[in-house]
Order: sequence, then C-alpha cells, then structure tokens
Amino acid sequence: MVSTPNRSVVVGGGIVGLATAVAMAARGHPPIVLEAEDRLAAHQTGHNSGVIHSGLYYKPGSLKARMCRAGLKAMYQFCVEENVPHRRCGKLVVAITKDELPRLATLEERGRANGVNVRRLGPEEIKEREPETVGVAGLWVPETGIVNYSLVTEALARRLTRLGGEVRLGNRVLSIRRDGAAIVLQTTRGEVRASSLVNCAGLQCDRIARLAGVEPGIRIVPFRGEYYTLRPERADLVRGLIYPVPDPALPFLGVHFTRGIDDVVEAGPNAVLAFKREGYSRMDVSLRDMADLAFFPGFWRMARVQWRNGLAETLRSLSKARFLASLQKLIPALTEDDIAPGGSGVRAQAVGRDGRLIDDFHIQTAPGMVHVLNAPSPAATASLAIGKEIADRILGQRASASTARMHAPTRSVVGL
Repeated sequence: MVSTPNRSVVVGGGIVGLATAVAMAARGHPPIVLEAEDRLAAHQTGHNSGVIHSGLYYKPGSLKARMCRAGLKAMYQFCVEENVPHRRCGKLVVAITKDELPRLATLEERGRANGVNVRRLGPEEIKEREPETVGVAGLWVPETGIVNYSLVTEALARRLTRLGGEVRLGNRVLSIRRDGAAIVLQTTRGEVRASSLVNCAGLQCDRIARLAGVEPGIRIVPFRGEYYTLRPERADLVRGLIYPVPDPALPFLGVHFTRGIDDVVEAGPNAVLAFKREGYSRMDVSLRDMADLAFFPGFWRMARVQWRNGLAETLRSLSKARFLASLQKLIPALTEDDIAPGGSGVRAQAVGRDGRLIDDFHIQTAPGMVHVLNAPSPAATASLAIGKEIADRILGQRASASTARMHAPTRSVVGL
C-alpha cells in the first residue's frame, strides 16, 4: 500500500497531465502522476504532428480560443527555458477554389477576433511562401510553430521532479473508491491513497470518470489519423506548414503538410473510425471498445449524420491514389512515388448522447476531482494553459474544503 493522504494524484502521463502536475507543483502542491504505460506520452501526445497552433480556427470566446492563445506564448517560453528544440515557421492556409473564399474570410475574421497575427495572401504571394502550392487566396500565420511534444512532456516531467512531484509508470488504474476524505486508486502496482484526483487519461478519460463515480455524459470515440511521408529527396516540395480551408461542420482540419522539427515532411491525416482506442493500425481491434460504441446511442446518431464523410475517409484510407489526389489539390506536382506510408495517431473524440461531436475542450468538476473529458487539438499547444486552469479548479476545491473545516463549529466529545 502506498499512502499519500495529503497529495493529489494525476491520472495520465501525456502532455496535459504533466502540464497540470507542474502547475500544481509550482503552487506548492506537487502531485503523483500515474501513467498506465511504461513511458510518458505513449498515445495522443507521442503521435502528435507537433504543430504549435496560433488560435486561428476556434470560436471566439471558447476555451479552445482562450487557452490556445495563452498556451502558444507559454509553450514558446517553456521551450526556451528547458532548451527544447522548436521553430517558428509560420503556417499557410490555402483556398484552392473560389467556392472556399467565404470560409477563408470567416477563418480570417475568427483569427483576428482571437488576436492572431494573420495576413491575407494572393496567388503570387502564396507562391512566394510555398512555390509548389496553388490556390486562389491564402492566409499567412507567422506565429505558428513546430516542436516535438514528446520532448516537451519529458521536460515537464523533469521540472515536476525538481518541484517535488513524482511520476509512476506502469500504474494502470483498475478501480477508484472513496474512503472517508481519501480517494483510493487500485492500480496494477498497488493501492494509492490521495486527497484529490485529476483525470487526464485521454483515450480512457470517460472510463476513469465512471470508475470515480462520475457520469461524464459523453463517450470517447477513437478516430485514427493516418499519415504519409514525403521521400527525403522530394521533401523540398514543402517549406513549412500547408493547410487547406477546413470544413466547419467537422472538428478536423483536413489533410495537410507538416515539416517537422526533424525536417521530415508528413502528409495527412485522414480520420477513420478506429476499432480500438489505442488502435494505430487497421488490424488493431478491441471487442470491448467496439461493444462500448455499439451500446452508446450517441455513436449511432453521429453515424447517421456523418456516414458520407466517414465513407469518404475510409475509401481514402484504403486507397493510396485517393489519398494522393487529396494532397495534389494543394501540391499538384506530387506523384505516387513521392510519398510513402508513415505513422498514425488516434484522436480521443468526445461524442454526446445526441450524436454531437464535442468541439470545445470539456472539463468536468466533482467533489475532490477534476475530469478532462475532451482535449483534442490544440490541446498540446494549450497544455500549459489547460494545466493552470485545472490547478485553479482542484486547488480551489482544496482551499474551500480547508476553509470550511476551519470555520466548522467545534463539537464536544464526552467520555474520552
């Protein structure tokens, strides 16, 4: 048994979990981080394309917009402080046809409302930025950057340790119960008792919430994003980051090009239903995860609305030629020989019982607990800001409870 009665526990060793732990430790409450895998950043964080987003896409006033803007500045500062390699390369968003111009204008308005430094480009200016890209108009966002978020997470873990916190790997949470004022977590490596709980479990966040006795009202639906990479001898087709104008009806940005911090150029991703929450290939299947979806009415309501998009993404996943055709809309010079299958990642997409794809960050609070139930892109960019928000909530609860105990009436106990 591991007794930690006065310490909080953070479940999840991705970038949001570590950023939260560091924010708590910086305020004098260093927590224990429990990670199920044998390494940090094993899932969403470690399969991230590494973009430091500017806040261009998000509805003004939303958590995404606020936290992305704050997180952008904090991320650049953190990388400088911890010597994490990063690059401010800028991003180009391209309208390929005139039909996309109204959406491009809306995107520009959103960006400016969020405080993003954005500039409208014409066809010739697009060529100046990305000579192989074609489009009728574009947006240039110089604040956007690139980093390896696994390295950021490792740097956060080092900072946490310096501040008195602890990371425990290989601690998969099996059950959660209350024992008086304590929260007791049974893990694959024993029991952990804690004063409060923060759930940053990503692909498993809804299950952790239910183990803790909280009904989250959503279900995580895993979407696998598959990438191709440009062969090294053709990587010069892309200078930086090139994006299409996204479909406003979907929480995905469309297939795009990303020159990483290692100068490898990725192309993608698509977005297909994964048959396992940690399913990084078509052969990965979990009967439990599939049954979870089958018995969730929100999944079928979502499927009825999104089946055409789902079919198109699936066909593109199965056909290199279809994937290439999507990429050629941005870079016509690209050929089938220029691309090779790359990696993949799984997005933890929260879906409501009504079938709605939850777009904004979703954080739910319960007594002694905070549950992060939807943290898709730009969560990595915003992680330091999200961490501060969660620390405010969980430590605010602790302060309120402490104040309540201090002001509680004294009871006399007879017979001692």
